[in-house]
Amino acid sequence: MIPRPYALLAELTYRCPLHCPYCSNPMATASGAELNLSEWQRVFTEAAALGVLQVGLSGGEPLVRRDLEEIVRAARAEKLYTNLITSGVGLDETRARILHEAGLDSVQLSFQSDEPDLADEIAGARAHARKLEAASAVRAAGISLSLNVVIHRRNIDRLPQIISLAERLDSGRIELANVQFYGWAFRNRAGLLPTRDQVNQARDIATKAKERLTGKMDIFYVLPDYYETRPKPCLNGWGQRYLTVNPIGDVLPCPTASSAIPDLRLENVRKRSLAWIWQESESFNRFRGTEWMPEPCQSCPQREIDFGGCRCQAALLTGDAANTDPVCTLSPNRARVDEILAELNSSNGATREWTFRVNPG
Repeated sequence: MIPRPYALLAELTYRCPLHCPYCSNPMATASGAELNLSEWQRVFTEAAALGVLQVGLSGGEPLVRRDLEEIVRAARAEKLYTNLITSGVGLDETRARILHEAGLDSVQLSFQSDEPDLADEIAGARAHARKLEAASAVRAAGISLSLNVVIHRRNIDRLPQIISLAERLDSGRIELANVQFYGWAFRNRAGLLPTRDQVNQARDIATKAKERLTGKMDIFYVLPDYYETRPKPCLNGWGQRYLTVNPIGDVLPCPTASSAIPDLRLENVRKRSLAWIWQESESFNRFRGTEWMPEPCQSCPQREIDFGGCRCQAALLTGDAANTDPVCTLSPNRARVDEILAELNSSNGATREWTFRVNPG
């Protein structure tokens, strides 16, 4: 039986004022017009009918959409919980209030660091001061605020200060997500991936802060699985709970699948209903369940726990998305991960240059 989706990630645009070296935008964006308001309205209606409960309004930077308020209103009309995932650039008190009146429930605001110069360096733009103003605007409008910080070699040693920043901004939640092996982060891995010692120290800091701030702020520390012996489940299983609609209407089981798995045939909401895509499409059924799994996954007692790990990571590191995630020590390709880690850790935290993403449009 095919499960129902729980959450929809609505990527409204790939345009963005920042140039982060770990950006989740595809390495090469497909051409085509962005979905308009009426098309997003239909997507939300079909998503709600499938059982979706919440929608993340993302990008790129969703604030560049002049019709964002109407998009929020359309999602709320379908009784979807709405979360704006944003850099904060372009969010002042007036717009925050209008978005709240349109039905926006929460804002997830990204930060690159607590230290202004380092934050702006990582973002590739002068944005840190504007992010602080955006956080204040969100709180003034009465919207729930959470922070997201991608953790990597350049900022991981400032974790205590980053958590203190979240406290000062009165954030109810902070997600500290270690950079992973895909997209722009994969290209820039030599300059981004933290050492094992850095990861261990950061985990201890996050654990102590979580205990100290219980009842005041939730802290989610996402471990980098390349230092683990077993992989994390890919979005709780491919095609099990989540779906993404990108700016031109392609529907993905995973936000990074279009660039990481080039032979994946994607369906588009301009040609097919969301229900048909979720239930019938090749892309959603290709790695759904466990029958597709090779050995050693097929015989593994954890196959319905980790689902073979990340398909995008398997594709990037082995050339085949159907392989066992190579972070697993049982994978015949684990040596590829060990080689990369040995090279990175031998540099003892030395700074490497990044390739910054160039924004479309």
